[in-house]
Amino acid sequence: MINEKTRILAHLHDLRITKPGSFWAATGIAGVSLLGMVAAFGTSPSTLDLQVPQQTITEQLYLPVGLAAEKIEGTFVREERIQRGDSVASLMTRLGIQDESAFRFLRDNRNAQAVFQQLSPGKPITAHVGENGELQVLIYPLNGKDRALFVERRDGLLQAHEQMLPLDNQVNMKSGEIRYSLFGATDTAGLPDSVATQLADIFGGDIDFHRDLRRGDRFAVIYESSSYLGRPMRTGHILAAEFANNGKTYRAVWYEDTEGKGGYYTADGKNIRKAFLRSPLEFSRITSGFTSSRFHPILQKWRAHQGIDYGAPSGTRVKSTADGVVDFVGNQGGYGRAVILRHQGRYTTLYGHLSGFAPGIRKGARVAQGDVIGYVGSSGWSTGPHLHYEFRNNGVFQNPLAIALPSAPPLGAIQLAKFHAYAQPQLDRLNLIKDSNLALLD
Repeated sequence: MINEKTRILAHLHDLRITKPGSFWAATGIAGVSLLGMVAAFGTSPSTLDLQVPQQTITEQLYLPVGLAAEKIEGTFVREERIQRGDSVASLMTRLGIQDESAFRFLRDNRNAQAVFQQLSPGKPITAHVGENGELQVLIYPLNGKDRALFVERRDGLLQAHEQMLPLDNQVNMKSGEIRYSLFGATDTAGLPDSVATQLADIFGGDIDFHRDLRRGDRFAVIYESSSYLGRPMRTGHILAAEFANNGKTYRAVWYEDTEGKGGYYTADGKNIRKAFLRSPLEFSRITSGFTSSRFHPILQKWRAHQGIDYGAPSGTRVKSTADGVVDFVGNQGGYGRAVILRHQGRYTTLYGHLSGFAPGIRKGARVAQGDVIGYVGSSGWSTGPHLHYEFRNNGVFQNPLAIALPSAPPLGAIQLAKFHAYAQPQLDRLNLIKDSNLALLD
């Protein structure tokens, strides 16, 4: 995801964002007898007091993965977080482990070598250590997984295996305002990049994130996440979102039907997904639009340009704009490496100048909207890395950025009633946070 964001941000303006600072709201000095007292209160323009009923909840706490509730006899439990510059030796010292055999085990055992290979700053590590410093149990979360390396001493010998982590699931609510870019705003709001990408996917049928973003556009998001011992482990999908763009507000709520199929719907139950996405790339810039006359840089003559060119780094993922079947995959003249998809019988889309094709993309293969079908390149008649995208209706070229895109089928009457009952609490949450200005960028 970091590499993906780097490619995306390569096309955004290098602008500085100044975060709002705190300020003194009030100061007062009063003399009482012989004593003076100074009172100062700090407030922030980006903070909102929400008047929400409070409730006291008592919850049973449990020891981390695999540990019984009762303390292992003769041991103590320590938790540390990896710091920059840490080595396994320094980490073991802070954990109170004085056990040369444990160090050799972590270094030499194939399953335990992840401790040496994944020293990520901030990662929590839990250890049970004996009275003489011998390691009894070690729990080490693995990078990019909901699992931990579990090292324990049994019958005097250390053993290592992977085990699922007991994750804490949370529902998060954030809001923000666009100043320069979507990623700039979501970073300031503390939203993970995956949530920003989901936002663009959800509203991509109504908002062209290449051209339509305006300074002052606002968003509110409710999404799921999971953590272990306070460290974020993964981000789930968005439960509900609102995006106000250029004076118009769009809302979406995630809903799963009785068959387990999920999708995003408007507040009145209409499917927010369009039959076609506006763009086959998540983020990029348009380098050449749909026109009846354009000077071709290679042919050196004026001719029609019946598609959209998106400038993007080589290797950027290209997505199918709609459900369909692969009609062609291979080299096709000036298009270079290209994929042609057929949709609903009469529509076709073409993706040209690719550097390569995604696994499984072959003639006759079925693809779903949003599936990766290839990667941006510069094959064929191309002066640099970009994607050439065409949209045809019964063989007639059309401008994909100008035509009205049909929506996917709505919910039926029975499902609609269930949707309204489920969606209302989510919409109430959006109402609660949409004006809170939690991520105002000054």
